[in-house]
Amino acid sequence: MAHIKAGATLRDLQEYTTVHFKERGFRTTPTQECLLLIEEVGELAKAIRKESGVTTDPDSHVGNIAHELADVLWVTSAIANMYDIDLEQAFRGKEAINHKRTWS
Repeated sequence: MAHIKAGATLRDLQEYTTVHFKERGFRTTPTQECLLLIEEVGELAKAIRKESGVTTDPDSHVGNIAHELADVLWVTSAIANMYDIDLEQAFRGKEAINHKRTWS
């Protein structure tokens, strides 16, 4: 099993996701991954709620923010890979549009 190299780029993380997605036997559709992304964002929200001191169900599992963010990145990468989208290029392209917007 390969490991993520130090100083990995976003492209490296996408390639890592591609390899390990197959290696772990994941066989999902974009719809399933999108639903999983929503679930992972919910887990992130719950971790932030707990860290912020907002009441959460004491009987439910609450992960830590860093791990939940990593899960969101993993699933986002998997979805991007399914559509052959380079996330770095997508981010740069979207930011070029955002730079032209007026923010209040």
